[in-house]
Amino acid sequence: MYLLSKSFAVLSRRRVAACLRHHSSLTTELIENMDKKATWDRFYTESSSSAPTFKNFEWFFGFDSVRDFIMPLLQTKSHPDAILQVLDMGCGTSALGPSIYRHSPVPVRVTCADISPIAVRLMQEHVQAKAIQPHNVSSQLEFVELDCTHLHRHYGPSSVDLIVDKGTTDALLRSKEGKGKAGLVLKQCLKVLRSSGSLLQFSDEDPDARLLWLETEAQEPGVMAADVGVQEVGELRGVSYYCYQVTPRCIVQQ
Repeated sequence: MYLLSKSFAVLSRRRVAACLRHHSSLTTELIENMDKKATWDRFYTESSSSAPTFKNFEWFFGFDSVRDFIMPLLQTKSHPDAILQVLDMGCGTSALGPSIYRHSPVPVRVTCADISPIAVRLMQEHVQAKAIQPHNVSSQLEFVELDCTHLHRHYGPSSVDLIVDKGTTDALLRSKEGKGKAGLVLKQCLKVLRSSGSLLQFSDEDPDARLLWLETEAQEPGVMAADVGVQEVGELRGVSYYCYQVTPRCIVQQ
């Protein structure tokens, strides 16, 4: 398993390099330090200063590629006026969170969170300039600076309905010092999710590696447990992508 995981890491770094090649001169630094706030601050500062107009930067793919995985989970609750709490974790300057806000027929409060205040500011300015309107008039959209290893500082236990992670866990796992942070983020997600909620991780990592990691990290005897599943998103530019769904499982106290 070590050799298998190592080969995936090498391959994934090549994919990240290809993705970033035309966006930043910080490619090498990003690959090695994607768990660091300072790296992303530099990346978004450089990207915004080199482009004449704002453009969303998408890891892997955009909303249209994964909307069929996300939208069915946005179901109305027993209370008709309930607003679903949705977190786009490590949002960067992606259009994913705003797209959920725009397309959800049920009321949602979409929080787009990122460790970089530069990314947060750029998205706030962009959304204000575009005057994006929601599908449901009760829906809300916000951008917050947040280290996702500390989700408990923004959310109470069992308060979130859906967490979307498009590449954030991948970035942590592929950093020199990020694997421990990735495990911490997963545990934080399980603590803030409702029992009916889900975490969706979109990744190019093969199920042989990611499923084992998720199943191991999401289990803590007597404290937390989760069910883990996977579906294939599809192939893009010769790379296969997957949707990993993690659902908290109720712990029965003896």
